[in-house]
Order: sequence, then C-alpha cells, then structure tokens
Amino acid sequence: MVDRAPVGQVMQSIIAQQVRYIKSLPLEAADRVYDIQNKAIEAVVTGGRAEPFAKEIAASGDVSRSRANLIARTELGRATGALDQARALSIGSNGYIWRTAEDGDVRHSHREMEGKFVEWGRPPTLDGMTGHAGELPNCRCYKEIVFPNPHSYLA
Repeated sequence: MVDRAPVGQVMQSIIAQQVRYIKSLPLEAADRVYDIQNKAIEAVVTGGRAEPFAKEIAASGDVSRSRANLIARTELGRATGALDQARALSIGSNGYIWRTAEDGDVRHSHREMEGKFVEWGRPPTLDGMTGHAGELPNCRCYKEIVFPNPHSYLA
C-alpha cells in the first residue's frame, strides 16, 4: 500500500500537517482528524471523487451539506497535492510553477501567483490562507512541477 512506501510516508506527514488547517469542522477527538486524513488519502489513491467523501462528512451531523462539499473538495485537493509533492521531492524537485485556470473566476491573489516559482517548503499565504496551488478552498490552480536537471547528475 502507498502508506508504507517512502513516498507514502512523506505524503502521510504532509497531509497530517494539512488536516490541522480545517478550522470550522468540530472535532471531538484526534480520531476524527485521523479518519478524515485517511479517507482523503484513500480517495486520492483509489481515484475517488469528492461527493462520497462529502456525504460521509455531512453524515456526521456536524456540518451543513454545502460546508461538507467544500471540506471534501479542499481535502481531496490537499491530499492530491501532498502526493504530487511527495513524488516530486522523491526525485529531487525543489518546487513548482504556480498555474491558474486563467479565467474570470480566478482570485486576484491567485492571478498574481501565475507563473511564479514556489518552493515546496515555503507555501504562500494568500488572502490569509497558507497552501500550495490547488490546496486552498475552491482553488482550481495547479502545480507545474519543476524537475531537477538530469544532466547535473551526469557531471
């Protein structure tokens, strides 16, 4: 399983940090956080979609359906981003180029990030939220991974 591989261990660590960003979901205990984290990872690994994940969150009775949808989309984005980051780090990538959907719905702060290099260890803070492209609520931006120069290994 992915969680036992080196990339999976890095991904688990990244997602554990990201789950702490869920501010409005009432969490009675640490096992709720662990459950959300694992379901997000499972959904990404199995190619799952946000809708079933949102239904589970809403079924807890702690949040509205619309809030559950937002949390599900955001957490799947974060889990996907963590997998991207773990894979990129495993091959020596230092970061990525921030890319937007380039349409009228792109937030001003995200539009300003278009084409900028972002280091993995230094996610930007935009509109009071810290995170990488595609990992913020309702963010449709994506990462253009910067790969290390293969010729540098041959020298």
